[in-house]
Amino acid sequence: MGRGAPPERGRADHRAVPPARRPARARAHRADTGHGGRTASAPAALRGRRRRPRADLRDHRRAAGPGPLRPPRTSFDELAEHRLLERRALLERQAHRRPAPGAEPAAGWVHGDFHPLNVLYRGTEPTAIVDWDRLGVQPRAEEAVRAAAIFFVRPCGTLDLAKVAAYAGAYRSACGAGADELAAAVHRVWWERLNDFWMLAWRYQLGDRRTDPQFPAAAALAVWWTREYRAVRDAFTR
Repeated sequence: MGRGAPPERGRADHRAVPPARRPARARAHRADTGHGGRTASAPAALRGRRRRPRADLRDHRRAAGPGPLRPPRTSFDELAEHRLLERRALLERQAHRRPAPGAEPAAGWVHGDFHPLNVLYRGTEPTAIVDWDRLGVQPRAEEAVRAAAIFFVRPCGTLDLAKVAAYAGAYRSACGAGADELAAAVHRVWWERLNDFWMLAWRYQLGDRRTDPQFPAAAALAVWWTREYRAVRDAFTR
């Protein structure tokens, strides 16, 4: 990378905690749920485990609820309960849109955890991508969609679709992915997000609050993405 000032970590409104700093149990949790993906298998939400999201909702709501040995409820607890109840209703209404088994887009070698904190810059120019411990063969377009949902999420939980469209256009040109492949990836990652509760698992099951600042935007994004599903898909495919 040459000499000079050390590169800085990439900056974004929505930051992920680097894998090296995650508790071992949390890393295992993410590998099992498919968030970021460590193995070539489909996310748990896509493998027929229909009842698990409901169980997760109960577990997290119970942890956030009042109890004689628990500290007083906070605004985060109130938001978590609201979003969990909201998500349960969304899953019930959207159950018919669950991706069919075997509908994975084309696979290829992917980084596995591509987000702003894993990109190094010198000035405004990217110079390196780090943390390759999740390298593996995965549906390639899904990683591109997951990355866009991190790089281009706004604090209010919406995506900057103009930036998404520019990013997706460059991705399609560089790797030859077609619109159908991107559309399938958008659908599968959207469904993955609806079934994803890893930030609450960190807080309430592992006692690790480092991802708390990410939760409001991430939780709002799943709801907004459902409402603006067609616009998000079109940003990736046109």
